Amino acid sequence: MSNKIQIQINSEIGDLEAVILHTPGVEIENMTPETAERALYSDILNLTVAKNEYAQLKGVLSKLSQAFEVQDLLQTVLADEKLKTDIINKVCTNENVLDIRNYLLSLSNIELAKQFIEGVPMKKDNLTKYLQKEKYSLQPLHNFFFTRDASMTVRDKVLIGRMANNVRKREALIMEAIFMHHPNFIVNETVNPENCYDCKPELTVEGGDFLVARNDVFLIGNGPRTSTYGVDFLIEELKKRKLKRHLIVQELPHNPESFIHLDMVFTFLDKDKCMVYEPIILKQNRYQTIHIEIDNGEVKSIKNVENIPQVLRKLGIDLEPVLCGGKNEWIQEREQWHSGANFFAVGPGKVIGYERNVHTIGELNKAGMEVIKAKDVISGKVNLNDYQKYVVTIEGSELARGGGGARCMTMPIRRKEVNW
Repeated sequence: MSNKIQIQINSEIGDLEAVILHTPGVEIENMTPETAERALYSDILNLTVAKNEYAQLKGVLSKLSQAFEVQDLLQTVLADEKLKTDIINKVCTNENVLDIRNYLLSLSNIELAKQFIEGVPMKKDNLTKYLQKEKYSLQPLHNFFFTRDASMTVRDKVLIGRMANNVRKREALIMEAIFMHHPNFIVNETVNPENCYDCKPELTVEGGDFLVARNDVFLIGNGPRTSTYGVDFLIEELKKRKLKRHLIVQELPHNPESFIHLDMVFTFLDKDKCMVYEPIILKQNRYQTIHIEIDNGEVKSIKNVENIPQVLRKLGIDLEPVLCGGKNEWIQEREQWHSGANFFAVGPGKVIGYERNVHTIGELNKAGMEVIKAKDVISGKVNLNDYQKYVVTIEGSELARGGGGARCMTMPIRRKEVNW
């Protein structure tokens, strides 16, 4: 990279200019059916198939924007010996593996970045370790190809996630190191809840729950991955800005696991369209939608509202809901399970998602989006510049089993402004 990139995100749908990805590697195979649940998986993935599917996502994004890999960015940061030592000390202290500190210090920056992600095998050099069933001293980051969750970009600032599960906490540490120290990224401020002196242990917040509707309107899910304390932390951060901001909170079910984040039931598609999982977002249920208005450093109001599209409409963002799975409840449930509501916008009315969710893709087509296969874009058979509105479909039979979709697998760091 020769040009510095100023982090800037003011919406979910502005034309994409830069994004951070992580191609799944051997870390997703460094598990067994016995350890899969601890790794937050309900099944184990086939790496060969998953990598081929992911290559379609990366191939399309690379044609439209600058696409950076986490491991490459981390290697650059670790090339600084002082930063390398500091990061090793943090990882070893956080994960109680001080016995491997000297080993990690002996690694090159390239090998260290690799092992930080793929895991450090346990050296069975004493009886305690020999008798342990554990294979790794430093666990693999099985979920890191879902780069969305460990950090959130808001305007020219980055909020570091405070992960709900210990197995993912190193992801946040790595993303903070990249945003704070990579020489090619310009970040005006990095905010990390871990540095909050009075934050409760229950405070968790993850990027899959955080959506930027407009530079003054934010959506946040409150569910299994983002706690009410995490939402309160965001409220306090917004109060510090002394500006008028709107925070829309959506309560989420804690079961089944397909509801882990807000972006599994709601994503932005265009200036006038959104993807919704109807039973949670539009139909009457016990999960509240709450509008919090913040102005001049104070919470001016906090109240229940009917649903997300209704309150957005009052704020000048009028969205037509497109139904995940169409109108059939059984199909809705099946396609939502495989991330049928989880789309990633590369521009207004230009999105990427899994082709396996055929009824959802059909609804997008009815809404005016041309359906285009990722393979045709990558091969050059199709030029996306020839289309005003489209959904690019990637094969996702294996990736979807990891529990996330196109938005989950992308961490945008720069978008163009949207002319609302």
